[in-house]
Amino acid sequence: MVAFPTKRVVLFASGSGSNVENIVRYFRDRPNVTIAAVLTNKRDAKVLERCDTLNISALYFNKTAFSQTDCVLEVLKGLDPDLIVLAGFLLKVPQRLIRNFPDKIINIHPALLPKYGGKGMYGSHVHRAVKQNCEKETGISIHFVNENYDEGAIIHQAKTALSPEDSVASIAQKVHQLEYEHFPKVIEQLLARQ
Repeated sequence: MVAFPTKRVVLFASGSGSNVENIVRYFRDRPNVTIAAVLTNKRDAKVLERCDTLNISALYFNKTAFSQTDCVLEVLKGLDPDLIVLAGFLLKVPQRLIRNFPDKIINIHPALLPKYGGKGMYGSHVHRAVKQNCEKETGISIHFVNENYDEGAIIHQAKTALSPEDSVASIAQKVHQLEYEHFPKVIEQLLARQ
């Protein structure tokens, strides 16, 4: 029997970590993929509590360590990830990380890019804009990260229909369902190609 090398994934999150938990649980029974660590830029992020519960290593870093020094880069080099996944991470990724991990950093965006992307367009800000513009559909975009917010090459999109009765909260719920369904599968597909 051929043994496949274990693929290593590092997750970045800034908030509650529901996508992190979903991804961790998805890969729990897949011995060829390990979640090496979760990194967060928020000291009080709920994702840290989830990591405790899930028995996953988690590290907090501040903006200086991320944007102005090589601290986070050195941590990542030590973790040796095959893929870096932004799962609800809000900071712009610095060039030094993109250069050191080309085509290995992906993000999920809660809209159908190129619509509703860019600085400040995350979470309820996106869903509110979708509602205000009376969109008939929305969805998710999983894309590679480049030097600009939400402009990297799109890997996968999934859509959901909207009705005029949808609220910002119900739009968010529909988008979360797409995230939970598609994000782990796309990560798995990307790892299989390496």
